[in-house]
Amino acid sequence: MKEPIYALLERGDPVHLLFVVKDDFHGLELAALWEDMKAAGSVGLKHRSAWKKMALLTNKDWIRHGAAGFGWLAPGELRVFDLDQMTEATAWLAQPANDAPE
Repeated sequence: MKEPIYALLERGDPVHLLFVVKDDFHGLELAALWEDMKAAGSVGLKHRSAWKKMALLTNKDWIRHGAAGFGWLAPGELRVFDLDQMTEATAWLAQPANDAPE
């Protein structure tokens, strides 16, 4: 079975992602970061135009600051929400990217 993101990309569908970073998260392991970097190079850049919207839910200030400083590097639109804003984040993701309110 193919991973859901790969299936979306193969069909040419837009990708809207939800990232949830809970309070018990303290950082990435080096091996995990390396795997993420490889995936970004092979999948992220190849299908850059498919990535439309990403919602990041977190209460961690260091992640919020990182998203504010480096979010422009991510393809598509990135919005940061508090952990208790799941309803708002999923509603925003459900809207078509070109019709999303500012």
